[in-house]
Formats: sequence, C-alpha cells, structure tokens
Amino acid sequence: MRKLKINELHRISVSEFKEATKVPLVVVLDNVRSLHNIGAVFRTSDAFRVECIYLCGITATPPHTEMHKTALGAELTVDWRYFDSAVAAVDSLKEAGYAVYAVEQVEGSVMLGNLTLERGKKYAVVLGNEVKGVQQEVVNHCDGCMEIPQYGTKHSLNVSVAAGIVIWEMTEKLR
Repeated sequence: MRKLKINELHRISVSEFKEATKVPLVVVLDNVRSLHNIGAVFRTSDAFRVECIYLCGITATPPHTEMHKTALGAELTVDWRYFDSAVAAVDSLKEAGYAVYAVEQVEGSVMLGNLTLERGKKYAVVLGNEVKGVQQEVVNHCDGCMEIPQYGTKHSLNVSVAAGIVIWEMTEKLR
C-alpha cells in the first residue's frame, strides 16, 4: 500500500465547496470555550459538507490563529453565523423549518443509532460547553435530545469528538 499524495485525493476547491450541495444540517455550538474544539468542528463540518455552523454565546468566531490550527482553513469554507444566545439560534432554526436536537443526556433521549431522520427534511444539532454541556434552557427549546452511547467509566466525550460522531451519523442518514 502507498499513501496517496494530496493531489491524488481530488478534493474540491474553496469556490467549488461554496457552490456544492450541502447536507441539510446546521451545527450549533452553545458556549464552547476551546478555540481548538471550535476549529475541529469547522474541519469536520467541511469534511461532511455541513450547511452552516451557528456560534453562540462565548463561542469565538473566525478569524483566529488558534482556531485555524485545527480548522486548517475550514473556517473559510463552512458558512457560519453568530448568535448572542443558543436559544435565539434554536428558535431561528425552528422558525426556518429545522428539527433541532441537542446532544445531551436527558430523560427520554434517543440513542444516536436509533435516531430516525427523514431525507429532504432540515436538521440542526446543538452541542454544548465542555464542562456544563447544553444549557437546560436550550434543551427546553429543542425538539428532542440524542445521546451517544458510552460504555466506559466517563460520562461525556470531548465536544469536538462528539460533534464528529454525530455529524457523521446524521450525514449518513441524510445522504
């Protein structure tokens, strides 16, 4: 086996990405503190052609050198918007016809593998702060919550890791 060179990967250009059809999925970051986590979510969102990222509350916005270290330019390809609060972002998405799910451990949450999505429908997923998760008030405004099954001793995943798992799973169900 030989590793492929970058020019053999046949990636699309920034302008082609901007014009390409996106997965009908918006990622909402609720008070995410780490610039590296934010950058990683941008990079994953680029990889799966996510429609947009909503950056809320204390979540930093591009451009930022530390964010760029993990985004590697994806902060220039993936569309983003800033909201003062994740509640405002969720309400805006719901008004625009999106079904909004938080990634959070709550009563009645649906395990990610059991989440049913309809092709042709628009979705948004809310991911929360590295310590506190998604705010309860934001959860209250969502249509539902999904949970990533975990089998070890820890009760949570890094937000960028959780984003990667959820974005991949939702993208697979929507393509």
